Amino acid sequence: MTRRTGAGPLRRLVVLRHAKSAWPDGVPDHDRPLAPRGRRDAPAVGHALAEADLLPDLALCSTAVRARRTWELASAQWGTPPPVHHDPRVYAADAPELLAVVRETRPRVETLLLVGHNPGLEDLVLRLAGDGLDGTLDRVREKFPTSAVAVLTWYGPTWETLAPGAALLTAVLVPRGRKKKAA
Repeated sequence: MTRRTGAGPLRRLVVLRHAKSAWPDGVPDHDRPLAPRGRRDAPAVGHALAEADLLPDLALCSTAVRARRTWELASAQWGTPPPVHHDPRVYAADAPELLAVVRETRPRVETLLLVGHNPGLEDLVLRLAGDGLDGTLDRVREKFPTSAVAVLTWYGPTWETLAPGAALLTAVLVPRGRKKKAA
C-alpha cells in the first residue's frame, strides 16, 4: 500500500457511466435495458478495468436496470467480483448527492467503483478533480459517454474526507466491444 505521511492510504474512486441503453416505448426510465452496443461494451469495461489493475474492493451501483446490467456484465469478466451495493440514491443523483453516498464508504475500502448516470457522474468527476493527467480533464469536459470510466486518486484516512478539488484524475477510458461479423 502506498502511503503519504499523515495523509492516509492512496484511495481510488473509479467512476463508470452505464453502458448504452435502449429506449423501448412504454418502459419507464428506471427500467430501460441495455442496447445491443451496451451489451457488447459492458464486458469490454470489465476487461479494461482488470488490465489496468483497477478492480474495486466494493461497487456502489444505481438500481436502474441499465446500470445493474452494466455491473453484471463488467464484473463477470473477473474471477471473483467484489461485493456490490445497489443504492437507489445513485439513480438520478447530482454531484453533491453522489459525493454524500461515496463518503459513507467504510475506510477499509481503498478502491471504490461507482456505477451510475450522467450528468451527475460527469459533474462529480469534474468537481472532485483538482487536476488531471495528460488532458484527462479536457476529455471529461468534452464528453463523458456511455461506458466511460474515470479514475480519481487521492490520499485520505477515510472516504468522509474526500472533498472537491482533492483528487487527481489519472485516467479516462472508454472501452468498446466489437461487433460480431455476420456469417
